[in-house]
Amino acid sequence: MTSSAYPNFKIHFAGLFRQAGNHITTLDTSIRIELARTKQASHGDYSCNLAMQLAKPLHKNPREIASLLINALPPSPYLEKIEVAGAGFINLFLKNSAKQQYLQHVLQSKTAFGHSDFGQGKKIQVEFVSANPTGPLHVGHGRGAAIGASLSSILAAAGFNVSREFYVNDAGRQMDILTLSTWLRYLELNNIRVPFPENAYQGNYVKTMAQLIQQAHDQRYVHQPALLLEDLSENIHETGINTDEQLDQLIASAKKILGQDYAYIHNFVLTEQLGDCRNDLMEFGVEFDTWFSEQSLFDNGLVAHTIQLLEKKHYLYLQDGAVWFRSTDFGDEKDRVVQRENGQFTYFASDIAYHLNKFERGFDQMINIWGADHHGYIARVKGALQALELDPEKLEIALVQFAVLYRDGKKAPMSTRSGEFVTLRELRQEVGKDAARFFYVMRKSDQHLDFDLDLAKSQSNENPVYYVQYAHARVCSVLVQWDGDMNNLVNASAEALSSSAELALLQKLIDFPDTVEMAAKEFSPHLIAFYLRELASEFHSYYNSTRFLVPEIPLQHARLALIASIREVLNNGLRLLGVSAPDKM
Repeated sequence: MTSSAYPNFKIHFAGLFRQAGNHITTLDTSIRIELARTKQASHGDYSCNLAMQLAKPLHKNPREIASLLINALPPSPYLEKIEVAGAGFINLFLKNSAKQQYLQHVLQSKTAFGHSDFGQGKKIQVEFVSANPTGPLHVGHGRGAAIGASLSSILAAAGFNVSREFYVNDAGRQMDILTLSTWLRYLELNNIRVPFPENAYQGNYVKTMAQLIQQAHDQRYVHQPALLLEDLSENIHETGINTDEQLDQLIASAKKILGQDYAYIHNFVLTEQLGDCRNDLMEFGVEFDTWFSEQSLFDNGLVAHTIQLLEKKHYLYLQDGAVWFRSTDFGDEKDRVVQRENGQFTYFASDIAYHLNKFERGFDQMINIWGADHHGYIARVKGALQALELDPEKLEIALVQFAVLYRDGKKAPMSTRSGEFVTLRELRQEVGKDAARFFYVMRKSDQHLDFDLDLAKSQSNENPVYYVQYAHARVCSVLVQWDGDMNNLVNASAEALSSSAELALLQKLIDFPDTVEMAAKEFSPHLIAFYLRELASEFHSYYNSTRFLVPEIPLQHARLALIASIREVLNNGLRLLGVSAPDKM
């Protein structure tokens, strides 16, 4: 086997089975021939269920068909034996030599091992986090960030042209509330007290922004505070501001009083919070190719244009002064407002325009990673795409369940009395970036995640990230003790690797590219985390029972080549998850 001739064994055998299938019948082109990894070594390395797929069209017993397929199967240089099992499964056993010679491929490929051209360069956009820039990122945002970043890396490794995007909600009411909240805190610093709304932003970061404005501009933005107080009714003075209508009244007053200066405060708080968000994510190992502004959709007229398109297609109607989209035509539970009575477009309207823009940018596929609370939003967004005669199947929605923190076996409080959630930064400071990134992707995204803070900080085999990193460090330690030329390992014969543990580890390495491809296909980073834990477990058992620096040089080099390959795969897998691979621990 030359370095350029290492096959994907699943694809190789699937091709042979297609030839065998066409020998005994004319295979329907819709039949997908896939091989699965067996769960037990006694059942071989791969299993094929083609005989069971052909049972109905051929009107024959699957075991009989399996025998026909085996007899018609072209020869393979990698196949040791083949058996029929159970109801008609065909189990395939790889030759030991096929596994042994694979080590050279791993060591030659280095950081590229696990990469493939499965995605064929298709343009795929992954939009994730997209939190309102109205406060620090919290632990819920952290899970979406970890999953989105890991999935993007996995898709890139699988041959897709990936664009990572953060949609900045810099238009609309939430930014107005933050602007108002900051200005009211600024007035307080200048000894002007206005009742602070209960439904405004309460966090200390708002006071910090107010202090920064005062330090830079002193009393410049103390505009006619008496007018603001006059706009507040006596009732509000007595009961406080606690309704949306009262809050909107206060925002309107602030805009009128501040005039052009309102834009300064608005832009200041947006810049501060967006900058904090960028830094927080960068420290978490998460970066974006594009930060897309919602406001730009209004500035360039795309929102108004999108609404006009829907109107021309007769999917809008007027009721109670508002403009509604007929989303019930597309499976939504009720129709949705796209333009309010006051003429303002809703968040949904800008979201439709944003997705239209995605299609105009020519992506072959788009993945939105949303919090699970957005489940009801899927039908209306896909319905709007359908109404615009765009293919809704090009848009995939991956829902992320919230993470629940546990400390000392008890549910940890997720927010303070002031309503501030535990921030991503605080979590990272407590458990570290690596543990946070790994723990966040240990479960499928749509499953609830119980995040054990004590476990994440522990240096024990029960801590999955420590367990995987320790495997990498152990290999590094052995190779440092050896202190030889790595080139000797690349070309070393692996013929001496014949124990059941060694053959199982070799097969585990062979499985890595398939695992990356499956994780890309199913948008499931947790498959990489599972794989790394299993590989680490098999390695630790092997390490504890094996001597590496034995006097017999062929055996020594074979074993060192094996663990050097394991180190490479651990490193490559951890990198996909945004986790470091330390040489020492």
